[in-house]
Amino acid sequence: MTGPEVIYKLVDAEDWQVATVDGAYPGSAVDVRDGYIHMSTADQLDETARRHFTGLPDLLKVTIDTATLAALPDEALRWEPSRGGDLFPHLYVPLPLSAVRSVEPCHVDAEGRLSMEAGA
Repeated sequence: MTGPEVIYKLVDAEDWQVATVDGAYPGSAVDVRDGYIHMSTADQLDETARRHFTGLPDLLKVTIDTATLAALPDEALRWEPSRGGDLFPHLYVPLPLSAVRSVEPCHVDAEGRLSMEAGA
């Protein structure tokens, strides 16, 4: 599948700092349990935030270059059906920091709204 130019990952800010020391992000505990890093497109991000990150103040929105991921060996980036049959990007290897375009503070309020401001 040809996807968008960028995809996103919402990450706990402290986990990101600790996990990226080695130059790659291995994923959250949920990602590790599932065997791949869950990511979202721009159209999927708000619903992902509402479903999985409501009320979390200290998050980061990581913007990821899909061309860099597509160049990884063995189809590491796969587009697979998930919520409602939509195709979601799943990464089957640690996220190389070389694929990260930006990291921005954000939070998801108690109503599940994603805000691009540091946690409240």
